[in-house]
Amino acid sequence: MLVSIRALAHKMNNIRIRNKLIYSFILVVFVPVLIVGIFLTVAFRQNVLDQATQQITNNVERIKKQTLDIIRMPIEISDKLLVDNRLTNVVNTQYNSTFEVVKAFWDYRDFRNYIQLYSEVFNIRFYTTNMTILDNWEFLKVTDSIEETSWYKSATEQDGIHWAYIPDETKNNRNDLSLIRKITFPTYQTSGVLVISVNQKELNAMISQEPFDTMIIDESGYIIASKNPKWVGKNISELDFASQLTNKAEGTYEFKFDGKPSKIVVEDLLPESSRNGLKIVSVFTIDSIVSGANRISLLGFSIIMLSLVIAFVLIYIFSAILAKRMLVLNKDLNKVAMGDLNVISHVTGNDEIGILSKQFNNMVVSIRGLMDEVAESHKQQARLELRQKEIKLKMMASQINPHFLFNALESIRMKAHIKGETEISSIVRMLGKMIRRNLEVGTRKIALKDELEIVRCYLEIQTFRYGNDRLTFGLDIDESGQDIEIPPLIIQPLIENAVVHGLENIAEGGFVSLTTQMSDRMLRVEVADNGVGISEDKINQIHEALNDMEEEEEYRIGLRNVHQRLVMIYGDGYGLTIKSELGLGTRIAFEIPLGGHPFA
Repeated sequence: MLVSIRALAHKMNNIRIRNKLIYSFILVVFVPVLIVGIFLTVAFRQNVLDQATQQITNNVERIKKQTLDIIRMPIEISDKLLVDNRLTNVVNTQYNSTFEVVKAFWDYRDFRNYIQLYSEVFNIRFYTTNMTILDNWEFLKVTDSIEETSWYKSATEQDGIHWAYIPDETKNNRNDLSLIRKITFPTYQTSGVLVISVNQKELNAMISQEPFDTMIIDESGYIIASKNPKWVGKNISELDFASQLTNKAEGTYEFKFDGKPSKIVVEDLLPESSRNGLKIVSVFTIDSIVSGANRISLLGFSIIMLSLVIAFVLIYIFSAILAKRMLVLNKDLNKVAMGDLNVISHVTGNDEIGILSKQFNNMVVSIRGLMDEVAESHKQQARLELRQKEIKLKMMASQINPHFLFNALESIRMKAHIKGETEISSIVRMLGKMIRRNLEVGTRKIALKDELEIVRCYLEIQTFRYGNDRLTFGLDIDESGQDIEIPPLIIQPLIENAVVHGLENIAEGGFVSLTTQMSDRMLRVEVADNGVGISEDKINQIHEALNDMEEEEEYRIGLRNVHQRLVMIYGDGYGLTIKSELGLGTRIAFEIPLGGHPFA
């Protein structure tokens, strides 16, 4: 994986910046926005379709409830007529004359009253086998043709309520949704069939309010009511989608209607106490639902594409300008590479390329200056080499063999010892030891106790030199830190500075102290004197001089050397700290971390 990333990065480094910007725009902006736009469009379209389907399902459920409300009244009327004794008498009486029949019909007004009272009922008629009854609009004798109809057979073979879309002989054979129910008269051992026609206007008024093609179908497939009036009375088998609707249970289905992708919602309707039921079907094309969403999606997609095209054009223009400026800068770089140092880049601006152009100009100026300095340095080199040869000759002339020096000092010490000058003998021994230690010192660290030995020798010699009245010293050494390694000659220059400069104007009572202390994984070393002290301005000058590589004042060279070595080895926080007051003396201290340091 890492190798693949590196290989890709290597390939990217070989592509021009203009192409990188264009490719980056395509991959980072164009493709993601296009994918998100397509996803949102599809999701928005599907959401609209789902909401419409749910709304249509709710509408079908509402139609179902309204239809049940309409046909509930015919059911209630049939329940009343089922136990109506007056109807029983009218139907089963054997009439001897037309007058008796007419009088019976005139006295029985229930059918007419129900029709007038309830708008849901269009007509009521009763089919009977009583041959003494005359046919009128309400009571009809069963004929052979009636007996052969499917609805009559179903009613006589099974008790209960049946629903069918049948013609009404009393209304010019107009077809209506009708309640069909067999009424039995046990006393007379006869029966008849009650037919109550539902008012078609009520159903049409309800269906016409629907936004999509909606219809009510009986069990034989006849369309009882429909938003499309042309479909009413037809059998569902005559429509294009009949084969896809056959035997469909309740639910939502997808199919082709007039060659267009469509959906159909089917809901069963089974009235109470009924042997059969109806179906409510709502049909809508998907385009009719999502056309608005498609327009919005197309508009949004067009805006996105226009924005991307504008962005692409801007990126292209920007990359062209960028590439042109970089090409100009590249030509200037090539001129410098060929040795022309009089080039000035004229690429302007405060962006990265403009800043790079300014830095390029500064670089060219610096190179010219360096070239001049190199030329001057070559001129001085000859003079320096000659001077160095002279210095070497002088140094060779002034060199003393260290063994000769040690042997001479040892001879002096022995002469003094033989003559009983023990103090002189001791001082000469310390001087020899100190010189030997200083000559042996290299760049490697030494133990603290070895450094302290040099310091002790130096202080003993200076005490001998100045006398005990003028100089005394004290050593407060933490014994636990004797073996800690420190840089060589790091304490002795501080002691020398205290003796030479701190006590130079003191005739008597001079005191120099050295303190080492271990704490918190840190070695602290402090050198103090009771000399004349240093003013605040002078201390500030010394602090500045400690970091000045060119400082040449003699008494500061030792301090600067110690300070810069500490900083170089242990870091910026480990240099010298100097505190002093006029007339009270000076304290110089430093700390060394135990166990090494990142800079060590």
